[in-house]
Amino acid sequence: MLLKALREDARLAEWLRSLEYEETDPRPAVLPDADELPDVLLDLSVAHEHINELVALRARLAADPEAMSLLGRCVTRFVRDMGEIGKGWEPPAFPATTGALGRCFHLYVFIAALPSVRAHHRERGVPDDVSRRTLADLGRHVSVHHRRVGGPGLLFPWWIALHFHGELFQLGRLQFQRALLGRRTSRAVSAAGLDQGPGDPCLSLHIADFRGPLSPSACDRSLTLAREFFARHYPDERYKTAVCNSWLLDPQLKRYLPADSNIVRFQDRFHVESGETNPDDSVPIGFVFGDPDVPLGELPRRNSVERAVVDHLRAGGHWYGGRGWFEL
Repeated sequence: MLLKALREDARLAEWLRSLEYEETDPRPAVLPDADELPDVLLDLSVAHEHINELVALRARLAADPEAMSLLGRCVTRFVRDMGEIGKGWEPPAFPATTGALGRCFHLYVFIAALPSVRAHHRERGVPDDVSRRTLADLGRHVSVHHRRVGGPGLLFPWWIALHFHGELFQLGRLQFQRALLGRRTSRAVSAAGLDQGPGDPCLSLHIADFRGPLSPSACDRSLTLAREFFARHYPDERYKTAVCNSWLLDPQLKRYLPADSNIVRFQDRFHVESGETNPDDSVPIGFVFGDPDVPLGELPRRNSVERAVVDHLRAGGHWYGGRGWFEL
């Protein structure tokens, strides 16, 4: 049983106790039935090959009263502060001992929360196409899980929580997260003459894979869409600054890529600050090659980005996360 496996992990047992204490009157979780679920999953861009397994797991989940009670508590907590920046649910990863139901449990939380998510989008006047493309990122992440681990699931459920909590939207090529300026970036922004400080609203840019080149024209279109979208649907939040934390802003990339490459031209949009001091080579390997655990000697060099990542590592270098901002 799912709950038995969770209670055997000290960290997750504490999480369960805190959730029970916090949600003393949870709403019962309601999932689409077996006939409706395939259409819901397909609307979320979950690949056809996973549909049958997820429908079968839904039956297992529904037959486990304790697991359904946990699902209700998670959904109640998740939708409680819908749309509030930084107040979403951060689900913990479940251990392998929880099996297929454990690796897919958070996916069912998001599915059960869908009515509340869509109601929030309607309240804010979010267009149907933006809502659909934003929530369809769940299917992309199911594919990422399948590519790395095998079978459906979510490697980073906390990330999908941003989409379903009204904090992040897909607008063209880029994703835009409603966020707040941190002290470090706000100091740089203020020094540049902008009247902004810690805790002021900003848009955090994210670059999803499987969406084509990161071309300047695609980025320009996304930024135009974002300026219009947030001014219209979040007029109470004034977004003056865009920020980005990504290995794509590591200045070392300019040593390997031509000045007119998409990545370098993306970097050039930003005032790039000094980034992380701790190396994390697994991030670019995971994004570029699909699996952060592929041995360095087996990585291919088929294009300029692959050659940059591999050649730098083989020369004894490391990759770091970069930080940057620009005025909207």
